[in-house]
Amino acid sequence: MSETIQDRVLRVIATTQRIPLERVRPDSTFEELGIDSMDSINILFDLESEFEIEIKDEDAKKIRTIREMVDGVAYLVDAKQKASQQA
Repeated sequence: MSETIQDRVLRVIATTQRIPLERVRPDSTFEELGIDSMDSINILFDLESEFEIEIKDEDAKKIRTIREMVDGVAYLVDAKQKASQQA
C-alpha cells in the first residue's frame, strides 16, 4: 500500500522533529508539538525535498497547523502533476 501525501508529511515532521510519529496528527498545531519558527523552516525544507516542490515564503508564514501543511503540500503536488501532464 502506498503512502498518502498526509502520511508522508506526518512522517517528515516526526523525523525532522525527532518525535514519535503517533504524536503527530493532522489536527495537531505546531504549538502542541513544540515546533517553533526555526523548526518549521527545517520542516519546510525537508518537505520541499521529499515532494520536489517549492513552498513560497509568504505561504509558509501562514501555516499554523499540520492540516494546513498537509493541504498546502497536496495543492502544490497536484499543481506540479498537472503542469507536467501539460508539458
